[in-house]
Amino acid sequence: MDDDTQADATLTRRLADGDRTALADAFDRFAPTLTRYAWAQADTPGDARALVQDTFRTLWHEAPTIGLVTGALLPWLLVVCRDHARTQARRTTERDGPPSSSPEAHPLHWVRGEIAALAPTDRQIVDLCLVDGHSYAEAARLLGLRAQPVTKRSSRARQEKAVMHDEH
Repeated sequence: MDDDTQADATLTRRLADGDRTALADAFDRFAPTLTRYAWAQADTPGDARALVQDTFRTLWHEAPTIGLVTGALLPWLLVVCRDHARTQARRTTERDGPPSSSPEAHPLHWVRGEIAALAPTDRQIVDLCLVDGHSYAEAARLLGLRAQPVTKRSSRARQEKAVMHDEH
């Protein structure tokens, strides 16, 4: 058993025993990754935050019965988050009807706003890497930049937009 798997097993046991600090430890460890995943599943930033909160609530309530197939807790959390996202989407459809075809109705319309707020070079990097599928090195070459600044700009943009663990 590797160190991460052992840490997950210990954390899961602590949660199952009702150790509230274990929930805080799980949040500190997994919230950044889970939040990025929730952003891909959600219609709005508020929905993404709700998915993360619901996932950790489920972790707390189901900890005594969790069976980690791979020994790792993160895959379990991602599946729970996905299930909450599906439930959230179903409730939204039931409440509001089927989605409209307007650009604002697209599930990730708010991401476009976040991208539009980036500096022009950062927007070009997003277009080249995320939309067109170029590597950072290819994007750097196309923009006349070195690869390292492109990688740093991408990392900085992600960090500025991600909800980090210190917001709890």
